[in-house]
Amino acid sequence: MTIFKTSILAATALSGLLSALPVMAETTLVLSSWLPPRHPLVTGAIRPWAENVEEATEGRVKVRVLTKPLGAPPAHFDMARDGVADITYGLHSFTSDDRFLRSRVGQFSFLGNDAAETSKAFWTTYTEDLGAAEEHAGTHLLGLFTHGPGVLLAKDWHFDDDGGFQGFKVRTPGGYPAELMSGLGATTLFMSSPEVYEKLTRGVIDGICMAMDSVAAFKLEKHITDVMTVPGGLYNTSWFLVMNGPKWDGLSAEDQAAISSVSGLAFSELAGAAWNAADADGLAATEKEDIAVYEAPAAVLSAISATAAPIEAAWIEAVSAQGYDAAAALAAMQTEKPAE
Repeated sequence: MTIFKTSILAATALSGLLSALPVMAETTLVLSSWLPPRHPLVTGAIRPWAENVEEATEGRVKVRVLTKPLGAPPAHFDMARDGVADITYGLHSFTSDDRFLRSRVGQFSFLGNDAAETSKAFWTTYTEDLGAAEEHAGTHLLGLFTHGPGVLLAKDWHFDDDGGFQGFKVRTPGGYPAELMSGLGATTLFMSSPEVYEKLTRGVIDGICMAMDSVAAFKLEKHITDVMTVPGGLYNTSWFLVMNGPKWDGLSAEDQAAISSVSGLAFSELAGAAWNAADADGLAATEKEDIAVYEAPAAVLSAISATAAPIEAAWIEAVSAQGYDAAAALAAMQTEKPAE
C-alpha cells in the first residue's frame, strides 16, 4: 500500500471518529432587561455577569441581554417562572401580593451604607435563614441584592422637622418604603424607575424614594433641589435575579456548577459594587448642580424610627408564624439602626 493510500485511509478513519463524538451544544439564554441599557446596574452587573457565565461555562452557555424588555417591570418574576423569558431581574416589592413576604428583610430602614456589604448580607440572611428558594418557587434563584442606602430626593421640599410630610407626593417602589412614607404622612404613588423623570418634570410628584445613583442615572439633577439622607438608608429595595426552573434543570450539572460559581454571593457583590460606583456618580452630580444634600434632622430620624417600629413588628409576627426567626434576621441586617 502506498503512503498516499495509507494517508487517505487514516484521514477517513479520523473523520469517522470525530463524527461519532457527541457535539457539545451551545445554549443561549434570553435575559429580559427593563432598565435603560446604560443604567449602572445593567452596565456594571447584568452584562458583566452574562460575560462571566459564558467564560465560566467555556462558551457552552451564553446569555443574551435584551435592550428592550419582554413585559412590564412588575411582570418580570412571573415571566421567568412561566418561561416567557429565560432569566429576569426585578424588585420583590413590584408584586402586588405577599409571595415575597420574607424578602422584606432587605427593604427596611437602617440596613447599611455600603451596597455590596448589604447585598451580601441580604443573600446570606434570606437564603440561609428565611427560605428564599421557597418564595421563588418555579424558578432557580441566581442572585439577590439591594441598591445603596435609600434617600429622599425632592423638588422645593426641605425636611427640617417631623411634620413636614403632609401634602408631599412621593414616588415609592411599593412594599415597605410605601408603608413608611404613608405612615409619615406623605401621599405615595407607585411607579417603576423609568417613569420617574416624566412624573417629576410634569409635577405629578414632589419627590422620589430612590438611591443616590438615580440623580445621574435618570438625569434628575436639573429637576431636584434637595436630597435627604439617613444613616443606613431611609429604606432599601430587595432585588432578585432568577431563571426559569425547567430551563435550569435542562442544563448539565457541569454548567449549573459553573453558573453558580459566578452567581449567588458573587453576584450580590458585583451588583452592590456597581451601585456603590453609581451612587458616587449621583453624589457628584448633586455637587455639580449645587443641590442641597443633608442628613435627616434628629426629629425626622425619630419620626422614621417610630413609624418603622410597628411595620417591623407586624412583619416579624407574620414571618415568625411561618416558622422563621424573623427578629434575629432583621437584627442581623440592620447594621445602622439607632440606639433606642
